[in-house]
Amino acid sequence: MSPRKVDKAARRKEILTAAVKVFARKGFAATRIDDIAAEAGMAKGSVYLYYDSRDALLEAAFEAYRAMSADIFDRAVNGPGPALERLAGLVHAVLDVLAARREPARIMVDLWAASRDAEKSPVDMAAVYGDSRAAIAELLRQADKEGVLRAGVSEHHAAVIVGALEGCLLQCLVDPGLPATELAEPIIQVCLEGLRRPAA
Repeated sequence: MSPRKVDKAARRKEILTAAVKVFARKGFAATRIDDIAAEAGMAKGSVYLYYDSRDALLEAAFEAYRAMSADIFDRAVNGPGPALERLAGLVHAVLDVLAARREPARIMVDLWAASRDAEKSPVDMAAVYGDSRAAIAELLRQADKEGVLRAGVSEHHAAVIVGALEGCLLQCLVDPGLPATELAEPIIQVCLEGLRRPAA
């Protein structure tokens, strides 16, 4: 009888999914490879066949989160329709992801706290925020070309919109009773509608 073939891609994903759950529950600093192996239902040595360290798992989780975020931002920047409507759609999409999957957001908060010592952090949190600001700034530039923005809107407004989103995400993580999806419209009303050129 031949040995059962292992789907390596599926196994890597299984380990990464377990790592995300444990990182979110215990925090990166307190997590051991043993914890991840137990969550995945496999031996510790099996984890090391796919990831050589806890940092490698964290980097993989971070890259998966960044790729998911990049997809949301790319669809908003390059999609059809007026730019401010696409930006409003982006706000909804970010909060919908949080409502459906809180683990990646919990890890990002943990990493944000750890990134105060940037030399020791295995991931680049500043780059994540830079990506977010750049995408929103591009949407604002598009809206300006469409002639719908009031005078004086700049890339600094993108930072404020990211801040509003991140602030709401943090509150939802701290207070699970706060409904993430219901915060989209207030963010849009406060942050986006105020950018519009007043009607003549």
